Amino acid sequence: MADAEQPIPVAGNRLVNFPITFYAITMGLFGLTLALHSASRVLEWIGPFSNIMFWVSVVVYILITIGYAAKSLIHPAALKAEWNHPIRATFFPAASITLLLMAVTFLPENEGVANILWIIGAVMQGGLTLAIIGRWIGHKPFEYSHINPAWFIPAVGNVVVPVAGAQLGYVEISWLFFSGGLMFWIILLTLVMNRLIFHTPLPGKLLPTLVIMIAPPAVAFISYLQLTQSIDTFAHILLSLGYVFALIVLTQIPRIVNLPFAMSFWALSFPVASLTIASFRYGAMAESPSHETIGIALLLVLVVVIAVLTLRTLLAIVRGQICLPE
Repeated sequence: MADAEQPIPVAGNRLVNFPITFYAITMGLFGLTLALHSASRVLEWIGPFSNIMFWVSVVVYILITIGYAAKSLIHPAALKAEWNHPIRATFFPAASITLLLMAVTFLPENEGVANILWIIGAVMQGGLTLAIIGRWIGHKPFEYSHINPAWFIPAVGNVVVPVAGAQLGYVEISWLFFSGGLMFWIILLTLVMNRLIFHTPLPGKLLPTLVIMIAPPAVAFISYLQLTQSIDTFAHILLSLGYVFALIVLTQIPRIVNLPFAMSFWALSFPVASLTIASFRYGAMAESPSHETIGIALLLVLVVVIAVLTLRTLLAIVRGQICLPE
């Protein structure tokens, strides 16, 4: 029998379909790690759980990276197809965003490792963002049906850069990333809202990505605090916008929870984590007990979300429902 007629092994099928979207898992896990760390200033007993989540997050990131590297080497055509996909391509920066989040977690204990991770993450983030925006501008036609909140991911990645970058001394380049991320957040927000209001509704699998709208102002608030070390009017606006988008998304939760589980549900995790961290940061700097209370409430929601997503993902793996062709 000719090679073209040979059946592809099941393992090979799984590897071909190993998606870049898995990095959304690591964003959520590191988000929970940082949220627990922020909460430990109010609830001291939470500290050890933050350390446990840190190492769990690192292990998951390494496993996903090994899996995707294997796919890239063994099935380069599948990698190319994913890069050319109008929706999945926006998840490539999730890998670099996770490195930037990892740098933040290493920073208090090991500045040297944090510095290396930050440099690699910032270079990757800058390169991927330019490559994706370059395609948006004129190398590939896009339709309005392709636009969804996942397109925020490259922009969100840019505003993550200053969180560790400012503390490591990369102030000017952190402002560069922050400014670019903020500008494209505004541009993409206009496009996404236009699509949501005037065009066809998001398909079921993409509906959870609505929660991503919470992340840009929340992460921008955290980065802005690192860059300015003060809570001014603009900082108030950013945090308030995070709460506004959280309330808007809340109106869509009944539709989201009634959907069958898909890996896109991991889009719920990092945005909730970012708003949790932002609330604790504001509470600490402004000495606001009400914001610390909001942070505790959001942390409880985040823990439940991560626990449910982890359980559903493990069940999907056991049942062979992961890495299937779409």
